[in-house]
Amino acid sequence: MSIIERRSLISPEDDALSISGQCKLLDLQRSQYYFRPKGESQFNQSMMNVIDRKFLDCPFYGVERMTAYLNKDLGYHVNSKRVRRLYRVMNLSTIYPKKNLSKANAAHYKYPYLLKGLKIDRVGQVWQADITYIPMFRGFMYMFAIIDVYSRKIVGWSISNTMTVEWCRDVLLETIEEHGKPEIFNTDQGSQFTSPIFIKVLKGNKISISMDGKGRALDNVFIERFWRSLKQEYIYLNPPNGGMELFQGVKRYVEFYNKERRHQANGDLTPNEVFYQNNKKVS
Repeated sequence: MSIIERRSLISPEDDALSISGQCKLLDLQRSQYYFRPKGESQFNQSMMNVIDRKFLDCPFYGVERMTAYLNKDLGYHVNSKRVRRLYRVMNLSTIYPKKNLSKANAAHYKYPYLLKGLKIDRVGQVWQADITYIPMFRGFMYMFAIIDVYSRKIVGWSISNTMTVEWCRDVLLETIEEHGKPEIFNTDQGSQFTSPIFIKVLKGNKISISMDGKGRALDNVFIERFWRSLKQEYIYLNPPNGGMELFQGVKRYVEFYNKERRHQANGDLTPNEVFYQNNKKVS
């Protein structure tokens, strides 16, 4: 039975058995339950695809500059209100520093950035995670991934049509179960990662919490480099036609990235070679 067929059997309204329990009975990872395509109007999708490509090269493009690019360079007729909404849909945040960066959100505590000046010299020392927008031939989805910084191995990932904290939490739990826990976990200040639901997992496993300075491009650079590689080497070359094709394509790419793609920073070794030569799973 395929993932889609098993997922269709899940009943969120069942009071007798939780979603997690139903997934376990069906041998379905909880994160795969969230795998459902999402769409926008055809016009918005075309703009989102253009925005995604341009933002990958120019992450300093804010809404006004992107609106000007769409209108004056590409001939669209859109206002900044529409582009601003699409930025939110795509989870894009411009990297230039903004005012009042130290002003904390009243609901969620922002943790300090712990990686400045830190020598990362072992597997499991630092994991970084992020969410990105993934365009398809029709519609789009989001991808959440976790990278081991030292080896560059993608240790956990999932695809969803929503950016819920529960989705991110479940992927984190599955990754810890498979590979052990890191010493430090670094993310941006997105609401999923500052949520008490997500923070509880990190604190419960005694993992040090690190968060990027808001608007800083290089704080989470390793996962950002992976997004660039994924999109330029797979997504943009062969836009997937549907959610299952996307899932299977990303799975193949992650396997290629981990097993075959060599990194100069690792002495031209693959992420898997570095990870498994040096990894000592922490329980």
